[in-house]
Amino acid sequence: MTGMRAIQITELSGPTTALRQVELPRPQRGPGQVLIEVHAAGVAFPEVLQTRGMYQMKPPVPFVPGSEVAGVVVEADDSATVRPGQRVAAMCLLGGFADYAVALAHATFPLQDVLDFGQGAGLILNYHTAWFVLVTRGRLKIGETVLVHGAAGGVGTATLQVAKGLGARTIAVVSSDEKEKVARAAGADEVLRSDGPWKDQAKELGGADVVVDPVGGDRFTDSLRSLRQEGRLVVVGFTAGEIPTVKVNRLLLNNVDVVGAAWGEYALRRAEVLAGIHEDVSRLIAQGAVRPIVGARFPLERAQEAIVLLDERGATGKVVLDVR
Repeated sequence: MTGMRAIQITELSGPTTALRQVELPRPQRGPGQVLIEVHAAGVAFPEVLQTRGMYQMKPPVPFVPGSEVAGVVVEADDSATVRPGQRVAAMCLLGGFADYAVALAHATFPLQDVLDFGQGAGLILNYHTAWFVLVTRGRLKIGETVLVHGAAGGVGTATLQVAKGLGARTIAVVSSDEKEKVARAAGADEVLRSDGPWKDQAKELGGADVVVDPVGGDRFTDSLRSLRQEGRLVVVGFTAGEIPTVKVNRLLLNNVDVVGAAWGEYALRRAEVLAGIHEDVSRLIAQGAVRPIVGARFPLERAQEAIVLLDERGATGKVVLDVR
């Protein structure tokens, strides 16, 4: 069997020590799966958590992390919608940090010619999440205002682009000048600083109809306070580490909603949902509204540096491993 390079998490000791480059056999696909020659692999916050054993998916060590890839199909079932030789973006859940990966056929999609492999590696997880957060869970309407925390990261830039593509006004919350530039490039109409009075400034701008919060922690209550009447605070994650609580009288007094949005848990079990969201995102790509912003790029053997960058909150856009 042909061998390949791969990055494994060999111990649950954190990003600086958990990873090793190894040689492994090329994976074998099963029914309903696609074998992909990986050209680029996306790096996301779940991989940071996996190095510490803190993510909900806890495979036994050693294992190859990497949930999202872009590359070329090597093998696929006749019933699949992609064919050998075709450029694709795919969710593989695990195994993406390698020369070859196996992905779910219903989570593998043709990669549009206007996007390169690095952009493809930042397409499904972030942009499907953005659509799910804004439309499915956030009930966004044309002309509403969206406030996005962590707006210079992968999910943040995707959310800004999708919101603008759907006709919304956007307010980005970021922590630095560099991140402000990234947020503005992604379509932010206004940019506020996370270490300043962003809540008061957001209210001065008229407040938000939808707040997208992947951060959690102490921002949560101020996010509620920045909502307009009948606004929606969509909880995406807790990169700050602390899971906040809510006093429900705040919801009652202002007629606002707190909404959870776990795209993966919901969509990956529903092929028709994945296909529908991808069709919607593809329409925004065709319109020019969606162009994944790729930040730092590392070769496969420097995967540790990529994960440390995310862990230290230094990343902008989508962090990518260039495998080929």
